[in-house]
Amino acid sequence: MNEVGRVADSTGNWVDTFAPPFCRPYLRLARADRPIGAWLLLMPCWWSAGLAAVAAGHPYPNPWHVLLFFVGAFVMRGAGCTWNDIIDRKLDAQVARTRSRPIPSGQVSVRAAAIFLVLQALVGLAVLAQFNHFTIMLGIASLAIVALYPLAKRVTWWPQVVLGLAFSWGALMGCAAVFARIDAPALHLDAGSIAWVIGYDTIYAHQDREDDALIGVKSTARLFGERTRLALICFYSLAVVLIGLSGVAAGTGAVFVIGCILFGAHLGWQIERLDINDPDLCLRVFKSNRDAGLLLFAALAGDAAYQAYTL
Repeated sequence: MNEVGRVADSTGNWVDTFAPPFCRPYLRLARADRPIGAWLLLMPCWWSAGLAAVAAGHPYPNPWHVLLFFVGAFVMRGAGCTWNDIIDRKLDAQVARTRSRPIPSGQVSVRAAAIFLVLQALVGLAVLAQFNHFTIMLGIASLAIVALYPLAKRVTWWPQVVLGLAFSWGALMGCAAVFARIDAPALHLDAGSIAWVIGYDTIYAHQDREDDALIGVKSTARLFGERTRLALICFYSLAVVLIGLSGVAAGTGAVFVIGCILFGAHLGWQIERLDINDPDLCLRVFKSNRDAGLLLFAALAGDAAYQAYTL
């Protein structure tokens, strides 16, 4: 039997095994037991850092920026999830997969969750303050989208677009941190990342499709239904094309081209592998996007090194 408060689709992780019992509900609230979301938030940040390195002629992405993005992504993903759980606590109580989350299960009060949210946001602000003024303002601007996301699924069939805007904001941040402006490569990267997020979160949303229908929550998984495979082909293809254009605009070479092809092949594998009626498989395919994202980052970093040392 699961420990009280343990989230239904998260077992056997470091929080369950090593964290002191008193802090486990808060770590679960921040999704520290399921870090995949933080990795997916981080990927566009690292992509942008790699793209900026190529455009600037640097041999590698700025290591300090890479570290800051890593810390910031994990902290702000935790803050975003805390906000989401505060807003969605009544809906979560009606869904089998989410009713064991800390707030609907009674492990954390709404007031305590709000305090925890503020603490996480302050850490995120401290990280953001390490960047230039333009990047700080850009990062603060993203909070409006983050705040709106939990409400989107109540009013639109396309909440994944709002999530895409939020999770792809980092595609602008890496270039802004280097150049203190946003140019065409960053805009192309951002648009491609949004398409990628819409695709993978549609896969994720298929886990809750039936429960969402019962409680009236909208999603692209419900919208596309049996046409999901075709929709994924469209969105993933658009992601590869736009990300590829971002590389062309930044002056990438053969290393990035090879990486982008492999990235596209991984997305194609996801489409081929997917069975929308198998929730466990949906989750596994969704999680594989971390590997796809790391592959693309390696290609950008590798291209920067190749061009700096050989051309």
